[in-house]
Amino acid sequence: MARYSGPVCKLCRRENLKLFLKGERCLSDKCSFERRPYRPGQHGQRRSKTSEYARHLREKQKVRLMYGVLEKQFANYFRQADKVKGVTGENLLRLLERRLDNVIYRMGFALTRRASRQLIRHNHVLVNGRRVNIPSYLLKAGDELTLRERSKKIKCFGEALEAKERQGFDAWLEMDIKNFKGVFKEIPDVKGLQLPIEEQLIVEYYSR
Repeated sequence: MARYSGPVCKLCRRENLKLFLKGERCLSDKCSFERRPYRPGQHGQRRSKTSEYARHLREKQKVRLMYGVLEKQFANYFRQADKVKGVTGENLLRLLERRLDNVIYRMGFALTRRASRQLIRHNHVLVNGRRVNIPSYLLKAGDELTLRERSKKIKCFGEALEAKERQGFDAWLEMDIKNFKGVFKEIPDVKGLQLPIEEQLIVEYYSR
């Protein structure tokens, strides 16, 4: 399975935005973006003019990196979103939010989306009582997610849930922390997520 394996802190600096790719480290003063809030590389501190194409490209890259999706898969999501009734940009974000790895991250079973993908690939997750090890699996409203019985004893999962509980859970999720269980109640309203994303720029990028 293809995946990005390079340094992730550089990605935040390149996009000039915290993408929260390293969990709680991103909230501490160890965060590379806080210490060096400029682009990586020799000329990172130089000012440069941004063209319209560059704005569209960077917005697309920002969302793609945030959700940990590769280029070809992201383009497929856009085509799928374009075929559905409604606003294409919002449809795209709804598809990305329905991914199993994203929902596991939102529920707090893992501190990052990258960690949630590993959790899924290692067969720790059950969807409606059945094992699912595909991170891109799209959930439906009402789906129940839980960790398998043996996995509930692993310390790091409990610590991740406690950290998420302190931050607060999204309204479109129903959590039973003691039993390591959650319900994907409904597909979230994109506007309610308050993401730093201008999805219309992505639409314009693919429509050029």
